[in-house]
Amino acid sequence: MKLNNGIRSTVEQGKNVFNQNQKIIHLGKQGKVEEARRVFSNVIHKNHATYNSMITVFAKNGRVIEAQQLFDKMSHRNIISWNTMIAGYLHNNMVEEANKLFDVMPERDNFSWALMITCFTRKGELEKARELLELVPDKLDTACWNAMIAGYAKKGQFNDAEKVFEEMPVKDLVSYNSMLAGYTQNGKMSLAMRFFERMVERNVVSWNLMVAGFVNSCDLSSAWQFFEKIPDPNAVSWVTMLCGFARHGKILEARKLFDRMPCKNVVSWNAMIAAYVQDLQIDEAVKLFKEMPYKDCVSWTTIINGYVRVGKLDEAHEVYNQMPYKDIAAKTALMSGLIQNGRVDEASRVFSQLGKRDAICWNSMIAGYCQSGRMGEAFNLFKQMPVKNAVSWNTMISGFAQVGQMDRAAEIFEAMGEKNIVSWNSLITGFLQNSLYLDALKSFVLLGQEGKKPDQSTFACSLSACANLAALQVGKQLHEFILKSGYINDLFVSNALIAMYAKCGRVESAEQMFKDIDCVDLISWNSLISGYALNGYANEAFWAFEQMLSEGMIPDEVTFIGMLSACCHAGLANQGLDLFKCMIEDFAIEPLAEHYSCLVDLLGRMGRLEEAFDIVRGMKVNSNAGLWGSLLAACRVHKNMELGKIAAMKLLELEPHNASNYITLSNMHAEAGRWEEVERLRVLMRERRAGKLPGCSWIEVQNQIQNFVSDDPGKLRTENIKIILNTLSAHMRVKCNISDMKSVFDIL
Repeated sequence: MKLNNGIRSTVEQGKNVFNQNQKIIHLGKQGKVEEARRVFSNVIHKNHATYNSMITVFAKNGRVIEAQQLFDKMSHRNIISWNTMIAGYLHNNMVEEANKLFDVMPERDNFSWALMITCFTRKGELEKARELLELVPDKLDTACWNAMIAGYAKKGQFNDAEKVFEEMPVKDLVSYNSMLAGYTQNGKMSLAMRFFERMVERNVVSWNLMVAGFVNSCDLSSAWQFFEKIPDPNAVSWVTMLCGFARHGKILEARKLFDRMPCKNVVSWNAMIAAYVQDLQIDEAVKLFKEMPYKDCVSWTTIINGYVRVGKLDEAHEVYNQMPYKDIAAKTALMSGLIQNGRVDEASRVFSQLGKRDAICWNSMIAGYCQSGRMGEAFNLFKQMPVKNAVSWNTMISGFAQVGQMDRAAEIFEAMGEKNIVSWNSLITGFLQNSLYLDALKSFVLLGQEGKKPDQSTFACSLSACANLAALQVGKQLHEFILKSGYINDLFVSNALIAMYAKCGRVESAEQMFKDIDCVDLISWNSLISGYALNGYANEAFWAFEQMLSEGMIPDEVTFIGMLSACCHAGLANQGLDLFKCMIEDFAIEPLAEHYSCLVDLLGRMGRLEEAFDIVRGMKVNSNAGLWGSLLAACRVHKNMELGKIAAMKLLELEPHNASNYITLSNMHAEAGRWEEVERLRVLMRERRAGKLPGCSWIEVQNQIQNFVSDDPGKLRTENIKIILNTLSAHMRVKCNISDMKSVFDIL
């Protein structure tokens, strides 16, 4: 009897430990690491499984140091403990640490070898993985061979994958499916078809791989043919085909398939709801959501996302409040929706309520502050972030750039550890946005010196810098580099090349670039039209505009800015007014300040100043410096001091530190003989510009870009010289009765 009680006690103790171990794993999956730790601490009779469960929880939640510490505390470790720790390193991409642990293992099983081979293949270190495969003692174990095949196939090295496949002493179905997955996941469907047809054995996984491959290759017809031939489709088969229809906007077909499903699991319900959300049919999505027999976190989060996408934030908040267990994905979805709609303070409150925060959550909140220009709060949150990834750093660089703080953006960039191409692009784009074109090109050069390869965004931004500097030779060198790099067929880059050549005065080269593009888009047409306008080719601009319309391309705001600019340069006032009317009435485009600026410039050049001023006063949009600058320039040409003073005062309000505005107004006063006003403006200009960044000009000389900074003692002070020269010119005209200064130089 005592023996039976002892056995019963041991069994009960074992059950209790097993249940506790399961509870630890369950809490770990929910991200409740501290609760899992408390359960672990309360287990009196801990076994290997208890320790292994807790190590897994730490590792899968990114707390590898704690996992390692617990592993080190174990007095006795079995081979599963070693494998668990290696798997933990693998989960966190810590290959070197995994390899070191593997090297000191007292014994290894087939799973240990397969783990390490998988570890190296995931990091792309295929040679090391292959070396390890050669050392595997049990050559008949298929897991290691399959891991190697999967590694080669994932990288698209099909010849190597096939070679390993043929060398295998024993092949199982997983081996065949690993090879097939390599073809289908890389879009090699013709190779996949041939391999599938010669497979000696197939299971539902094989069929599903083929269906998924065709779906990803946008061949829904072939995917459907394969789906209908599956002997016994499982839930994955149905959901794969369902998602294929949904992804390509075939919602009716997706719904018919969903209704046909013999057994709907939560994944299939979620897939159909997600399809409706993607198609913005939120009412249908909600209707289906309410019919679901069981809802998981994905279901709730999908509906929240749906409401967010259609701007129904109150409804999203209501669903969030009804959610029985609010996971981090749902909270992040709600937070992102609030941020997108400018409700940053509400998003901040949601963020503060989060217990566990992942990188996506932190980055979303930081991005929200950046988008709102609240860089102080963004930076404070950035500093608090426990583990920063590349997205975090890049968001801060872009944020500081957007508010014009390029010195801070550069500091963040320099403080980064590993910089990816997005980091470089964020910095270069920031310099470009803030008119620091030389710094943008210098960064492009540094990128190359550090061994990074530019992408299409890098090239496009660098070409834009060349365009704004009119640095033709540097732009040509970039063009040659682009040809060698293989990005010449990228539409983004081609459009930047059109703009660069046009702004550098090489219209024929811009035209040739346009002709070389296989499939032009609206940006291509706009770049060409703007290029014609900038260089005074009004007839060509009108031809391009008409050609664009004939090809079915719908113009946008930028198109009309280019066309109105072309009219300005050619003095085509009536055509410009007709275009302005056409833009509003025929294309329903609301005029921007830039359109009004072109119109004012156009009328001003024709001497129709009162008409131009009436347009400015009747505008529905806020005026900008360009618009008042156009009016001021026209007033100077036509000697209208009254309107000129109004335009100048508006300009000085908008740009108090822009010296050119003072110079133009000073010239007008000088030409009118108002010398006291000239002197007053010179003093005011110096006062307003005190403590501000100096002006900068540049010129390309012998393939080098030379820059000139105002107030540089080593350079001439051109602003004062301009005012003095104009003052002297005006004096000479008054005293000598000379109307044309050219005649003076002819006499001299």
